[in-house]
Amino acid sequence: MVQSNVRGEGTRPRDQSAAGDGGSRSGGAKSEGGDAGGGRHGRSPRRRGKQHGILRWSAATLAVLILGTAGAGYLYYQHLNSNIRKGERTSGDSKAEKAKPNAAGQTPLNILLIGSDSRNSTENVKLGGSRDQVGSKPLGDVQMLIHLAADRKSAAVVSIPRDTRVDIPKCTDPETDEPYPATNNIINASLGRGGAGCTLATWQNLTGVYIDHWMTIDFAGVVKMADAIGGVEVCVEHKMWDRPLPGVSGGSGLKLDAGKQKVKGKKALQWLRTRHAFYSDLGRAKAQHMYMNSMIRTLKDQNVFTDGGRLMSLAEAATKSLKVSEELGSVKELYDLGMQLKTVPAGRITMTTIPTVKDPLDANHLIPAGADAEKMWTMIRDDIPFDKGGDSKKKPAAEPVSKDPAAADDEIGVVVQNGTRSATLGPVGGRANAITQLLAQKGFTKAAADLSAVAEDKTVVRFPSAELEGDAQRVAKSLGIPLSSVKKSTDVSGVTLVVGADWRTGTAYPKQSAPEAGDLPKDADAVSGSDSDACMPVYEPYRL
Repeated sequence: MVQSNVRGEGTRPRDQSAAGDGGSRSGGAKSEGGDAGGGRHGRSPRRRGKQHGILRWSAATLAVLILGTAGAGYLYYQHLNSNIRKGERTSGDSKAEKAKPNAAGQTPLNILLIGSDSRNSTENVKLGGSRDQVGSKPLGDVQMLIHLAADRKSAAVVSIPRDTRVDIPKCTDPETDEPYPATNNIINASLGRGGAGCTLATWQNLTGVYIDHWMTIDFAGVVKMADAIGGVEVCVEHKMWDRPLPGVSGGSGLKLDAGKQKVKGKKALQWLRTRHAFYSDLGRAKAQHMYMNSMIRTLKDQNVFTDGGRLMSLAEAATKSLKVSEELGSVKELYDLGMQLKTVPAGRITMTTIPTVKDPLDANHLIPAGADAEKMWTMIRDDIPFDKGGDSKKKPAAEPVSKDPAAADDEIGVVVQNGTRSATLGPVGGRANAITQLLAQKGFTKAAADLSAVAEDKTVVRFPSAELEGDAQRVAKSLGIPLSSVKKSTDVSGVTLVVGADWRTGTAYPKQSAPEAGDLPKDADAVSGSDSDACMPVYEPYRL
């Protein structure tokens, strides 16, 4: 088991560089329009022509910084592209499926943001940690899922504390081909077992949410991004110093006066790594959310197209700071992503932390808090807004019924597995047999129990190929299981019913009401993106 006091205090990743580029683009259009108005009556034709020439040159220069054109602009665009480091989207076993489009043909977008504690560069060693950790596997101390709603009108961000114990799937390192067997460990260990693609697969299996992209950032990247935007405003309720105390080692070194102030450079990194002065890892996550919200507001407020130096600084910082999944590996893709993030009003961005409870196997670790955690994953899977500004009555799009007709009930082979084991509870004995008998009573005489125990949060019916989809849907319908829980999977050879942790007792599948918009668990610690007055409390021993 990886120790909970892992290297460093945790890096806080920044992905809002893309959002900043998006905000810049709209500002650029306005600026160009304003300049064009300069050629008014009273100016000589020569002067007007000269100004128009300057305008054309300026507009082209600004455009190539993001999208690229010919000549020197193309070379600069290629330079930015060459800054971007890329990796495989996933390197682990995962069954998550991409969400179906809603009635308007729109699909949500999910991005995993990972902060690495890597010391594998001189720059990173100077910013945190000890030299004896150089060359060791990095840990993903900060992990956040950004969910952009299908209608692009709201966004949700969910953090998982680094010491949360989860199932990590079998992964293969894409750079070394080194295989890693499946394990049960704290989630920050996933990054060192196959890179960001393994962390993405871990999240997909934990949440059932298909994740489109990942982004990683290290210590040096955080500093570059904070400096590029001129600092980020934060707030603490008391004058503080996060330092080692008698009996408590570590500390980020963050030293601040009470009230609002801007942090940049190493101080920005210290803010994102501070844990002891903010009470715990959960407090640190909240401080990171405040920082992220403040950074988003700053980028939205800045019109970087009026400042060529600032724009170039942002482009350089963003492309040098991030490593991204390969399908995001160009300036254009990052810009397009930023434009989508830009459409969401700050007041409809909700930052949260997944509810957790103390791990019964190790008091230093956490595990997801059962029903409360599953409720938040359901809201993301079903694209239900985390804020109350959305449609409370919105329901996920109906799954299409298979065009392949089902066989007669007594001809459908069904394997039933007991998946009632959860992170907090052991399996319920006899569930596979009980549901197999229920199916037999309903006419599915070829149903058979598989006595091996698996783990599945929600009951699911899997099928391997299109010709068995109708059979799988028929089994689900007979038990009252929603068709959204019927999934195609290459991991099964026939129709397979996994009785999940949501159906531990009884023979009637429990009806589950869909969460409403804004109906978050109380311990999700939600922070709105528009809250500019949020201020972190400071644990008393660290007050000055």
